[in-house]
Amino acid sequence: MTDQWVGRWVGVEGLFLEISKDEPAGPGHYRLHMRYGLDSDQIDTFEGQATAEGISFNREGGPQLLRAGDGEATGMKWLLEKEDCLVVATGEGYCRD
Repeated sequence: MTDQWVGRWVGVEGLFLEISKDEPAGPGHYRLHMRYGLDSDQIDTFEGQATAEGISFNREGGPQLLRAGDGEATGMKWLLEKEDCLVVATGEGYCRD
């Protein structure tokens, strides 16, 4: 399921998520390049691993889980109409058209 998530996802106000396979690490491993906040230091690349629920990764604040959802699950009014989204937490989501 998570291999289908490879590519670019768009958030609000310039936020984005780019998922690529981490081939050297093997199947089920990903690189998550993301701008996850508006501050200049809130852009980075993280190592992720597929789980039954989505892709787990670590970021300041501890373990995170990227999971499938829709615009409503993002908790952001600008994405409400979207159907194909990935959500880290309420208020942080990325969608495709």
